[in-house]
Amino acid sequence: MRVVQITRHPVKSLQGEQVSVGEIDSEGLRGDRCWGIRDEATGKVLTARRAPELLFASATLDAAGLPVITLPTAVTCRGPGEGTDAELSRWLGKSVRLVTSVDAPAASAEFFADPTDDASDAIEWTMPAGRFVDALPLLVLTTASLRTGAALHPSGEWHPMRFRANLLVDLDGEGWVEDGWCGQVHLRIGDVVLAPQEGCIRCTMVTRPQPGLDDDRDIFRTLARHHGARFGAWTRVVTPGTICAGDEVHVEAVEPERPDLETLIAAPRASDEDDLRRLDPA
Repeated sequence: MRVVQITRHPVKSLQGEQVSVGEIDSEGLRGDRCWGIRDEATGKVLTARRAPELLFASATLDAAGLPVITLPTAVTCRGPGEGTDAELSRWLGKSVRLVTSVDAPAASAEFFADPTDDASDAIEWTMPAGRFVDALPLLVLTTASLRTGAALHPSGEWHPMRFRANLLVDLDGEGWVEDGWCGQVHLRIGDVVLAPQEGCIRCTMVTRPQPGLDDDRDIFRTLARHHGARFGAWTRVVTPGTICAGDEVHVEAVEPERPDLETLIAAPRASDEDDLRRLDPA
């Protein structure tokens, strides 16, 4: 198995950039989802669930680590500031601000109760502090899962861009390979060690049109019908380091942690909010 694609999304819900080398720290891929566009009226960070037009803009990072945003109007915005906020507000038709997640309190966002119906109820949840990620630091996806989805819905475009994973791992065969990884193995990529934890529950994001991809509600319906709406694996970082496109991926079995009785008694019960955090990455 090899890493064939490393993708960071500097601004939440905008198109990102593929990089040949990725620095992995405890919070995920460095530079990934460190910025967001906040609706000044609601205080929520926008995602393409609520504002699908975001997917038609793109963002990269400059040498100083600041976002360079290219709008579909061909306007380029460089870094945060009044000029960028004015251009983004003009494009989106409302007052917005480019904000950083660094040292900011946990932000709130929304998703739709019915991922195939934008008129359904909007449900709010709070993202983890530190990055504008929906759940855990990294999302890992395999080419085997992409082939499996494509076999079930062959008229759909199962392009990796639609699913916004940080790491795409190439391996032979088909099947929902990530299922067998979650909570069972570590992935070693050079000196980096990753621990897949749970399947990513998908939502409206996978249906959205974007450059080169049409709107396709059957992408979500296929995943919901055949795989509990899950696709890819939310993953935590065990050992940080540097990875490169082309690096081999080694699967290492791990002993499941067995907390003692006192820990189990003291542990809080899972809440509805915990479930809501296992969301489709924006």
